[in-house]
Amino acid sequence: MTTDYLKKILTARVYDVAQETPLELAPTLSQRIDNHIYFKREDMQSVFSFKLRGAYNKMANLAPEELKRGVICASAGNHAQGVALSAARLGCRALIVMPTTTPQVKIDAVKARGGASVEVVLHGESYSDAAQHALALEREQRLTFVHPFDDPYVIAGQGTIGMEILRQHSGPIHAVFVAIGGGGLIAGVGAYIKAVRPSIKVIGVQTVDSDAMAKSLKAGQRVALPDVGLFSDGTAVKLVGEETFRLAKEVVDDIILVDTDAICAAIQDVFQDTRSILEPAGALAIAGAKAYVERSQMTRHPVQGQTLVAIACGANMNFDRLRFVAERAEVGEDREGVYAVTIPEQRGSFKRFCSLVGQRNVTEFNYRVSDAREAHVFVGVQVGSREESARLLRTFEDNDFRALDLTHDELAKLHIRHLVGGKSALAHDELLYRFEFPERPGALMRFLDSMAPNWNISLFHYRNQGGDVGRILVGIQVPREEMDEFRRFLATLGYRHWDESSNPVYKLFLG
Repeated sequence: MTTDYLKKILTARVYDVAQETPLELAPTLSQRIDNHIYFKREDMQSVFSFKLRGAYNKMANLAPEELKRGVICASAGNHAQGVALSAARLGCRALIVMPTTTPQVKIDAVKARGGASVEVVLHGESYSDAAQHALALEREQRLTFVHPFDDPYVIAGQGTIGMEILRQHSGPIHAVFVAIGGGGLIAGVGAYIKAVRPSIKVIGVQTVDSDAMAKSLKAGQRVALPDVGLFSDGTAVKLVGEETFRLAKEVVDDIILVDTDAICAAIQDVFQDTRSILEPAGALAIAGAKAYVERSQMTRHPVQGQTLVAIACGANMNFDRLRFVAERAEVGEDREGVYAVTIPEQRGSFKRFCSLVGQRNVTEFNYRVSDAREAHVFVGVQVGSREESARLLRTFEDNDFRALDLTHDELAKLHIRHLVGGKSALAHDELLYRFEFPERPGALMRFLDSMAPNWNISLFHYRNQGGDVGRILVGIQVPREEMDEFRRFLATLGYRHWDESSNPVYKLFLG
């Protein structure tokens, strides 16, 4: 059935607004992973993402009377900019519904793309609220809805990227890596590649907390996620499309799952080779390609000397988010080890511990006296590999320093590194929880307002990372007889949460 899309892609009308983006070799990353990795630079489009291809192809194929009535979409991101630019080019009205919580910079960008052709309507606090309102306005005003992914014309528009890749690189290609949100990009790219050069692997990449397509393909039917992670907001989709799922079953060879640290490391990799900064979703394919090669090293058939293509699909990055990316990139690349080390509180212990770290670059060092017998050190150390990180841990232990590897402990990386201290004698009945909530105006106060007035907050840590999700650490004093009420509070709060009360790093540095 992929041949049905071949004609749609070959005749897609995208180049009125889109450019054929370059396919660039990444020399530094290629050398490091012992393969030839190319970036398909969709971040270089005028709207800094691939989304205008599908949006314009859909709108350019509307009947004249449909264009005259106008189009509508719901989006707070790249799709909105693609629709706005297309409306300006085609001279049609575009109504773009965005959540009321959308940052002003994104609203201004959409208006700038569309000019007088575009009207922005703010409704609801989430994308789901905005989408429902858009569907109601579509019916009321007889507009045409431009879906962000689940539409044949949109899929075909995105498929022109696959066409360009094969035209730009006529030699052997082992695999093409594609980020997956709703599935429009991989459906189109995969349909073209499998129709023309089926030997090339088409590999999707998703985040571990937004893996709707991976779960759907495994189940053999579309699976709706109850919630999704928001770091890679461009791929944070709870339910993939019907048509995109149908095509994915035919064209996707594998799906790689990566975490936030791996994405941050990939953003850094792209910057080192291109001096460009991708958004998290834009770097997802690069993170997947690296993970694919690393996974192969554990088999009898490692991937070496092959040509790999990763679609760098977007660069609409919030500048404030860069501090979080920089902090996590070293861990994602196994270039930083993070440890909790207990040292005897006696003369010379601290110096002896430092001598074990040696000439390595120390990225972070927090010290807190615990009692008369021992002290705890929270230390980050620059390492060359995961193996070196493990060796350093053994070195600490071999020299009678109790040590914990915290490199992949979210509590440690997000909060404890900023909170090294001690526990107050007043903090009885304390529970420790991590929460994530949408980073919107007033969200933090709503969280605090929902707390029972008789539950004392004994610890609180929050840092605005410039992202779409806020992360807080809360110590809450809950008497045992009120635990049932507390569990009901967690169930009705609606925020993702993790009980960290038994985490060893809490006991070491805050307990």
